[in-house]
Amino acid sequence: MAVSNQRTDDTMCPHRLVLEHLTSRWGVLVLIHLLDRSYRFSELRRAIGRVSEKMLTQTLQTLERDGLVHRDAKPVIPPRVDYSLTDLGREAAEQVRALADWTHRRMPDVEQARRAYDEARDHRSRAR
Repeated sequence: MAVSNQRTDDTMCPHRLVLEHLTSRWGVLVLIHLLDRSYRFSELRRAIGRVSEKMLTQTLQTLERDGLVHRDAKPVIPPRVDYSLTDLGREAAEQVRALADWTHRRMPDVEQARRAYDEARDHRSRAR
C-alpha cells in the first residue's frame, strides 16, 4: 500500500496552519468584526455578508480550536450562542486589522503598480 505524501492539517507546520486560519478569506472578516464586540451567529453572518452558514461555522470552529474565539452557549430557550475574541484572538485580530488598514491606505499604489506591470508586459508582448 502506497503512503500519501500529502499532509493533513494535523501534520502541517503549525505556524503555517495558524497563519492560514488567520488570513483566510472568512477568518480575516470574523476577526475584524469581533474586535468591535461579541456577536450572535446570525448577526455575525449578516455583518460579514455572502458567507454560507457552513463556512462560517467551520471558520468559527477553527478559530475556537486555535484559542482565538470564545463560544458562549447560554442554556436558554431559544438557544443563544455568542462569539467573542479571547485575549489571544484580540491580539491576532489587531494585527490582521492593521494589515487590512494598510491595504486600504495603499491600494492606489498597488493599482498603479499593477497598471505599470500590465503596460510593461503588453509592451514586451508587442515587441516580439
